Amino acid sequence: MTSHPDPERGSRAARAPRTPAAGHSGGPFAGSSPTRSITGSQSRAKVRQDQAEQNFTAVHDPEGIRLQKVLAQAGVASRRVCENLIAEGRVAVDGMVVVEPGVRVNPAAATIHVDGIRLSLDVEHRYVMFNKPAGVITTMSDPDGRASINDFLDEEMIRARLVHVGRLDGETEGLLLLTNDGDLAHRLTHPSYEVPKTYMVEVAGSVPKSLGAKLMQGIDLEDGPIAVDSYAVVGSAGARTLIEVSLHSGRNRIVRRIFEHVGHPVLRLVRTAIGQITIGSQKQGSVRDLEPQELGHLLDITGGEDTKPR
Repeated sequence: MTSHPDPERGSRAARAPRTPAAGHSGGPFAGSSPTRSITGSQSRAKVRQDQAEQNFTAVHDPEGIRLQKVLAQAGVASRRVCENLIAEGRVAVDGMVVVEPGVRVNPAAATIHVDGIRLSLDVEHRYVMFNKPAGVITTMSDPDGRASINDFLDEEMIRARLVHVGRLDGETEGLLLLTNDGDLAHRLTHPSYEVPKTYMVEVAGSVPKSLGAKLMQGIDLEDGPIAVDSYAVVGSAGARTLIEVSLHSGRNRIVRRIFEHVGHPVLRLVRTAIGQITIGSQKQGSVRDLEPQELGHLLDITGGEDTKPR
């Protein structure tokens, strides 16, 4: 769902450019139609009759809710379609494939995957993606009147008391998650979970071919060593080079400091992904709720098979 703020904010978002994907022609940041990378594969499990009966017995809760209703409430599809997904062996409850629509589960206790993607069954929390423009500070509001996150949220989102997950500095653009789920926010920002983040970096100058290997091997900054997880030169135009990097560090201004250290100051910086969650073609200045499969991915990379984030 894309929120519609007041007309002044909406017009500002409508005029803003879309955040580009890597590899499009026309020079740095020229692409305007990147595709979303999160899709569910249609993996169908074949289950023997005896195994199906055992799985049914293991997960069935007579006091629970029918599985197809739980799936529908989680936003997967209509109940009829969800019944088909179950019959096709595409739904697992607590790690066991269930093929009988008559099974009942407790949404507060069950872990459910569809096509290998974990579902969020928590309807109380709110999870939002914001495509932050440059010049917006990462605070919910600012007493000095500078542009902040609340300027782009509708009244319902403001009432939900969302908070930003991590930070982007004022001039950095791109993906910023907002939620009122403190446990998940903690997991996404805690260094022990090593959640990868991907950036498009426009730097000054032509970079040497050896720079990627150097950054992946690691460099020493004033607050300790740092290495990127992946590095790729996307293109160049004149005295500028566009690079895509991924790293799991959450240290302050880390991407800018890395490239300043190697002599290539950052001219523009856009965060395009957290894990496999991508900003795609979402317009700058706009917000939308995460889709169920996107939230499921975040739960998987931060919570494993736990029922809920701790």
